[in-house]
Amino acid sequence: MTLFKSYAPGRAELLGNHTDYNEGFVLAIAVNRGTTITGQTRDDRKIILRSHELSQTQEIDLDLLTAERVSAWSRYTLGVVDQFRRNNLPVGGFEAEISGNLPLGAGLSSSASLENATVLFLAQAFNAKLEPMQMARLAQRAEHDFVGVRCGLLDQITSLMSKFGHSTFIDCRTFEVQNVPLQKKISIILANSGVKHALVAGEYNERRSDCEAAAHALGVATLRDASMDLLKSRQSHLADRIYHRALHVIGENERVLTGVEALRKNDIASFGKLMFASHESSRVNFENSCPELDRLVEIAHKTPGIYGARLSGGGFGGATINLVESGREEEVVKTLTTAFPGVNCLITSAADGALACDVNHLSK
Repeated sequence: MTLFKSYAPGRAELLGNHTDYNEGFVLAIAVNRGTTITGQTRDDRKIILRSHELSQTQEIDLDLLTAERVSAWSRYTLGVVDQFRRNNLPVGGFEAEISGNLPLGAGLSSSASLENATVLFLAQAFNAKLEPMQMARLAQRAEHDFVGVRCGLLDQITSLMSKFGHSTFIDCRTFEVQNVPLQKKISIILANSGVKHALVAGEYNERRSDCEAAAHALGVATLRDASMDLLKSRQSHLADRIYHRALHVIGENERVLTGVEALRKNDIASFGKLMFASHESSRVNFENSCPELDRLVEIAHKTPGIYGARLSGGGFGGATINLVESGREEEVVKTLTTAFPGVNCLITSAADGALACDVNHLSK
């Protein structure tokens, strides 16, 4: 039997919080941690998954596959299998072990990492010919249909298409992807608060519904099409919560575009200020932060060597992302862990996405 192996990294969002499903703009990176899947095909229709970290096994016959019949942890992988089946892509029985070194619930999109690794594994194992954006959409639909989170494409695209030493700029309407260089004197520290978020619980979907309500009230297709002037002129016609959700998203789109220009000019100080402003908007307007994340950003604001910090990911827990002067990483980690006992820090570069990775090297 031929052994197949795939790897996909997690991602961290530099700017562009909850803008993706509003057809806006995002700036993110792939991190140097991720998910590996190793396995082989079978001669029957049975699927056997083993989670190395959870020490759990899931078995299901391909022809009996539904979300209700499988455990929650396996739905990210089996949802992709379901998408292959629905899209008439070649798929059959297989057995595989899933392992990874991304902290779960830290806002680094372990879910998209797992979904992308599954897409790549199945494409190899069953000889499916897929374009990068097709892969991302299969992974996204798996999360929509099998897991129940109406995620955008930010996580899947960043995990697949990022480039070492670069940020990944995504136009979430046209799905144009540009790799924008980061200064070589920059490191990224992800500070995991230890607060687990569970987006399936409904907070994410509620925010998405709020954004759709705001767009409808403003008379635009999505909040991508709304300007700050339009929003403020219609403030009295909007419920306070809906107004503030829109204020965050429209402001985030502006911050991303301004941030891209700052990076092109190597103006890291200005970019860092945009990160702090983004977090404040998440805290006040989108209400997807939490006291632990706020505390970490507050500490970062006072720490020499940190240009900017904000929550990364869907929010409601997880990690902050800190843009740090190269050479001061250990000093910054010490400051964060001393001021916030229990925080776990991960130092990362802007890494290659799954499609550029050396699987055997990066997944060790």
